[in-house]
Amino acid sequence: MLRLIAVFKFFKAALLIALGVGLFRALHKDIGSVLEHWAEALRLDPGSHFLNEVLARAARVSPGQVKQLGVGSFLYAGLFLAEGTGLWLRKRWGEWLTIIITGSLVPVEIFEIHRHPSWVKVGVLVVNVGIVVYLIYHIRKRTD
Repeated sequence: MLRLIAVFKFFKAALLIALGVGLFRALHKDIGSVLEHWAEALRLDPGSHFLNEVLARAARVSPGQVKQLGVGSFLYAGLFLAEGTGLWLRKRWGEWLTIIITGSLVPVEIFEIHRHPSWVKVGVLVVNVGIVVYLIYHIRKRTD
């Protein structure tokens, strides 16, 4: 089970690295135009209120904000890589690191669900709580 959680952490790190690279490649471009191009390429509904809102917000993003998002995505990717490596190698520090980082985000996830509920957010919360509970159980079982 530890290796499965590690693969999940590695997957999240890969997504964040891809996001960071994409953000830095788009640093001096009009983000709204880039997203509009992708929306057309993916044949998303141009009349969608949600899509139009995302495009309008993206058009207002400054290069400084893009840089901050890129750096943030690389930092989070580094944390996920550390967690995944510790879990893959079955190190106790990896288990504790995952418990601390994943557990510390649970209140933020609950707040976000309260603010803007969605099934995806609930699913992420359930998975993260499940990981924390499993790792605590795993550590306690090993020390008994």
